[in-house]
Amino acid sequence: MRGTYTRGVLFVHSTPPALCPHIEWAVGTALGQEVHLQWTDQGAAAGMVRCEFAWVGPTDSGARLASALRGWEHLRYEVTEEATASTDGGRWSHTPSLGIFHSQMDTVGNVVVPEDRIRAALETSGTLEELRERLDLALGQAWDDELEPFRHAGAGAPVRWLNNRVG
Repeated sequence: MRGTYTRGVLFVHSTPPALCPHIEWAVGTALGQEVHLQWTDQGAAAGMVRCEFAWVGPTDSGARLASALRGWEHLRYEVTEEATASTDGGRWSHTPSLGIFHSQMDTVGNVVVPEDRIRAALETSGTLEELRERLDLALGQAWDDELEPFRHAGAGAPVRWLNNRVG
């Protein structure tokens, strides 16, 4: 294998069971291999299922995964991609009501807000409340608030690692 590889995790927080084969196809296409996900009931939403899938692939695989799943109605997911020596990490969060949010991630999983975004929030905020709103948007707080009940419902769920060699 050539190029820089990284790893990450796909968290499908909730989806109707009818979408499962389509999600597996989209994930497999984005990663360039056949994928079979292990689905479990999502306790936070009756009739919905969830899964977690750890992956290894070329840098930018996280963006490809997020794009492949973007915009599907009734689908809540997050994709993480670890930073490498030459690339930033990332997290993509999607909810049906909010759409998709992307943030840069540092090596320990913190959201990195670019300097220009912070400066713009400071310059365009007339009140402390407006500043808080702009910084909450930059941090993806609305996505975290909406996904948090689904994350807790998946606590302790199995993660299946993709068996690929890196390097």
